Amino acid sequence: MRTFLRAVCIAGLGVISARGQEPAALPEAALTPPPAAPPAAATLPAAAELPRSADELFQTTKVWTVHLRFTPEEWTAMEPAGGGPPRPPAGGFGPAMLLAPGFLKHGDADANGAFSADEFRALGEKWFGEWDKAMDGELTSEELRNGLNAAIPMPTGPPRGGGRPGASMLQGAEGKRNGLASAMGIEFKSVHADVEFEGRTFSDVSVRYKGNGTFMESRGTLKRSLKVDLNKHVKGQKLAGVTTLNLHNCITDAAWMNEVLSYRLYRDAGVPAPRTAYARVFVTVPGKHEKHYFGLYSLVEDLGNAFIEENFGSKKGALFKPVTPQLFSDLGGEWAKYQQSYDPKGEVSTKETQRVIDFARLVSHADDAEFARRVPEFLELESFARYMAATVWLSTLDSLLAVGQNYYLYLHPKTGRFQFVPWDLDHSFGQFPLMGTQEQRENLNIMRPWRGENRFLERVFAVEAFQRLYRDRLAVLNNGLARPERLAQQVDEIAAAIRQSIQEESATKLANFDKAVAGEATTQTGNMPGPGAFSAPRKPIKTFAIARHQSVSDQLSGKAEGQALAGFGFGPPGGPGGGGPPRGFGPGMFFGNTIVSAMDADKNGRIAREEMQNGFTKWFADWNSDQSGVLNDEQLRAGINKDFAPRRPEGAPRIFEQPQSIRTER
Repeated sequence: MRTFLRAVCIAGLGVISARGQEPAALPEAALTPPPAAPPAAATLPAAAELPRSADELFQTTKVWTVHLRFTPEEWTAMEPAGGGPPRPPAGGFGPAMLLAPGFLKHGDADANGAFSADEFRALGEKWFGEWDKAMDGELTSEELRNGLNAAIPMPTGPPRGGGRPGASMLQGAEGKRNGLASAMGIEFKSVHADVEFEGRTFSDVSVRYKGNGTFMESRGTLKRSLKVDLNKHVKGQKLAGVTTLNLHNCITDAAWMNEVLSYRLYRDAGVPAPRTAYARVFVTVPGKHEKHYFGLYSLVEDLGNAFIEENFGSKKGALFKPVTPQLFSDLGGEWAKYQQSYDPKGEVSTKETQRVIDFARLVSHADDAEFARRVPEFLELESFARYMAATVWLSTLDSLLAVGQNYYLYLHPKTGRFQFVPWDLDHSFGQFPLMGTQEQRENLNIMRPWRGENRFLERVFAVEAFQRLYRDRLAVLNNGLARPERLAQQVDEIAAAIRQSIQEESATKLANFDKAVAGEATTQTGNMPGPGAFSAPRKPIKTFAIARHQSVSDQLSGKAEGQALAGFGFGPPGGPGGGGPPRGFGPGMFFGNTIVSAMDADKNGRIAREEMQNGFTKWFADWNSDQSGVLNDEQLRAGINKDFAPRRPEGAPRIFEQPQSIRTER
């Protein structure tokens, strides 16, 4: 198996570079960007030779050319469903899911579930008075965002009525995909298209958008992550033995490397993880886009049957993609209570689901002696030690460590043991700003790296046999594979391969890229409006690696304890460390700029009291579609979804509005 053989080589021969030689230390050159390339128009380059195998396809520094062709009808139909009428008590779709209940809570004086014109105007007046902290008769963008966050905090429990045991705000409705986008009611629809890969045409492929946080950040742009299935409509259609292409838009990562280098670190450490390459993506839609360059994407290996067989030596077994803050908690004896939280990929047998339930009972109820004795029956301890060592070193908190997502569980059919596979690592290298400060992420405690209470991790880390394996694997990783100079060399190798493609995408992104490659702090590259956590400067890979390497060394030697992150959820009110949202996180971060833009009549960047009153008056008139003088719940939600969705660039479709063709088919 690929990862096993690599691990043996690393253990027996020492750490080697991608070229088979120990990399030289690069203290100065590692922090120097590559020389600037001359500007060039983004055009389809000459076709390269097609890869003949997955190993040839997934080369870390390889940049392929992908050209997707849609009909106008399919392009429109691909726009995600959402924004339809509300489904009480769940709460409707789009921005209204978060905002409408707060509007009613604070402004529906007679509690009849609707607004009169006077009540709606009074709500605007009330909020202006509360949010104008400077008492100067104007609201700044920051005051409006902070006020909206305080008035309508982000939910911390299940997003939909029903309160499933073990549920998370990141779980979708029963039977739907999980994640932030799904929890907000966004459903991705697959459509037909053709795709050219280095000039070779694959006809009638299936394409859909993908992602959750990255999709929400890119929703107002054309550059969204994509999943391309070559085999769905034309059976047997493959590229280098691969049937699925995952194109990730790298929108949160100024260097385009977090996922690529994190997956490589896992693989080098002997953990099954996807392989990667890059792709320059062009799109043609007659009448809309003609070979339009959407930008540089990372190309990530799919966790399908081929991946399972190559990495685990079996064509069978169960694959789960959990989203739950409390993995392996006892939810009872019926699989239906676990189904959404564990989200099995494909059919699972009764024996396989019972294995999840049995492990959950052991984790939840066994005494310490029984748990230590029996945990190896359910968990491959050596593999889990390697997985945790890499996860903790990378300080990737949008993961099992905090949020409870972004990994797969594989249950081996012969051993009956679970193994972990990393996924969605764009916020690795300590770059998840919703969890802790930069300093806390760099010095994340290696002995208690999880946030809040996590019974599964607490119990496993208390097992002496696991503790020995984990500390050994972490020490080997820190002293070899994760040495700062080694990672710096990898950054420079990739930078040389992808810089031209980024230059063709955007001058602003290129400037951010050069700073990240040079080791300078950068701000977010996505579209989450700031200020707030997402707009805070982030330390890039080179400088993070130096700090993290020293912190792990000090903790392993007993010189330092590291920093633990308390509480679960998205941090405490006013900052990280507890159970509520961090400063800047909430509806104001997502929708504040849109509201300011809608109300700021004189375009001075501030909202005067009269502008706020006029804005609420206009919204009432526009949203009260039957002109009855009573704004009911359905009208309120429809109006919020229509007007609060972020403005999009020319040619980019809305996401909180279904295309008419989809709406009429319901």
